Amino acid sequence: MTTGSATYTVLTDGNGRTYRVGETPHDLLGRSRAWMMWLPWAAMFAVSSFEYGWGAVEETVERRYHWTLTDAFWLASIWAVFQAGVAFPAGRLREKGVFSARAAMLVGALCCGVSWFTLAHVGNLAVGFVGYSVLGGTGAGLVYATCINMVGKWYPEKRGARVGFVNGAFAYGVVPVIYVFSYVLDERNYSAVLDALGGYMLVAVAICGLFFRDPPKNWWPSEVDPLRWASGDHRAAARSLAKNPPAVRQFSPMEAIRSGMLPLMWGCMVIIGMVSLFGINFEVPFAKESHFGPFVAASAAGVLSVVNGTGRAVVGWASDLFGRRQTLTIVLVIAAVAQFGVLYAGNTHNLVLFMVAAFLTGFGSGAFYPLFATLVPDYFGENHNATNYGIVYSSKLVGGIGGGGLAASVVVAWGYTGAYLLAGGAALLAAAISLFLRQPGRGHGRTQGRPTPAVADGLGPALAG
Repeated sequence: MTTGSATYTVLTDGNGRTYRVGETPHDLLGRSRAWMMWLPWAAMFAVSSFEYGWGAVEETVERRYHWTLTDAFWLASIWAVFQAGVAFPAGRLREKGVFSARAAMLVGALCCGVSWFTLAHVGNLAVGFVGYSVLGGTGAGLVYATCINMVGKWYPEKRGARVGFVNGAFAYGVVPVIYVFSYVLDERNYSAVLDALGGYMLVAVAICGLFFRDPPKNWWPSEVDPLRWASGDHRAAARSLAKNPPAVRQFSPMEAIRSGMLPLMWGCMVIIGMVSLFGINFEVPFAKESHFGPFVAASAAGVLSVVNGTGRAVVGWASDLFGRRQTLTIVLVIAAVAQFGVLYAGNTHNLVLFMVAAFLTGFGSGAFYPLFATLVPDYFGENHNATNYGIVYSSKLVGGIGGGGLAASVVVAWGYTGAYLLAGGAALLAAAISLFLRQPGRGHGRTQGRPTPAVADGLGPALAG
C-alpha cells in the first residue's frame, strides 16, 4: 500500500467470507474512522425526540388542537410504521448503489424538519398524519437505518459495542427535550418551541450527513488481520467467537427467510417492539395518572431514556462476551419484569419503586435493538446485511401500531392495569421465542471451522463503496 494510491487485497476464509484489507481510513476518508462513529451518534442524538419524547409532548398537543388520547397515539403509531418501513427499501437501494448514505441523510434531515414544522402550525389531524407521521417517520427511519449500517461497516471487528453506542443516542438524546416539553412548553410558546426543535434536527442531521461515506464492500482496517480475528487467534475475538461464531456463508434475503430464523427474529421483534413502544409512550401519562406530578413524570421518562441509550452500549459489550442470543433472552425477561414493576409501583404510589421500574423499562425497551442488529450479520453474513436487517427492523411496522394507537385503545377499554399486564405477558412470550433462535447451517454443538489460508482475489486502487 502507498499513501494516496492505496492498494488492497481481498482475502477469503474457510466460511466463504471475504475481507478487503490494505486501505486505511485516511486513504478512504482523509481522516480517522472515528468520524464515522461520532457523526452517526450525533445524528441519532438529534432525531431521538420523535420516539422518546412523544409521551411528554402529547398532552400539550391534545390541548392545543382538541385531539383525543387515541388521536395523539395514532400519530405516534403511524410515525413508527413509516420509521420502520423505510429501512428495507432504503437498505436495498443502498446495496444497489442507487441511494448513497449522504443522500439518505439529507432527505432524512429535510423530512424531520418539516414534520415538526407541520405539528407546530397545523391543527388538521389528516395533515398531521401526513406531515408528522409519514414525513417524520420516513426521515427518522432514513437517519436510523443509515447510521446503524454506517458504523457497522466501519467497525467490522467491534460491531457489537460500536453499534450499541451509536444506537443508544437514539434514546438518551431526548433527555433535555423531555424537560423542555414538561416545564417550558405550553400553548403560548408551542409553535416557537416545536419550530426550534425542527430547525435543530434539520441542521444537525444535514451537517452530519454531508460527511457520510461508506467504506468499500467487505472493508477491514489495515491494522487488524481479519483471518486471525475470524479464527479466534486474537484473544478478544476468541472470547466473542466462542459465543458468536460467524455466519457459515452469505445468505441472500430469500435464503435467510427460507432458513426460518429471519421470520422468527421478525416475529420476536414484533412482540417486543409493541411492548417497548407501549412503555415509552405511556410511562409519562401513567405517572401523571398515579399522581406523581410533572417532575417525577419527566424524571421517570429521563431515566428511561438514559438507561435505554446506555443500556444499548452495555449489551453490545456483554453480547460479545456471553453470546448475543443469550443476552437477548435476558433483556426480554427484564423487559417483562419492568412492565409488572411499573404497574405495581404506580398502583401503590411507591415513588422509589416507580423510578427503579423506570430504570428497568429503559433497559428492557431499547437493549434488544442492537442485539438484533448484530445477530443478523452473525447469522446471515454481511453481504446482504442492509436488506436482511431491514426486513427484521420492518417488524416495527406492526409493533408501532400495537404500541401506540392500539395500546391507547386498550388503556381506554381495560385501564392501565390491563394494558401493563398484557405488555408484561407479551414480553415473556418474546423471551420464550428467542430461545428457539439458532444460527442457520450450524448444527447444535458444531464447532466453528478455522479459515483457510489467505487467498488474494485481486489488487486495485482504493475505491469508496
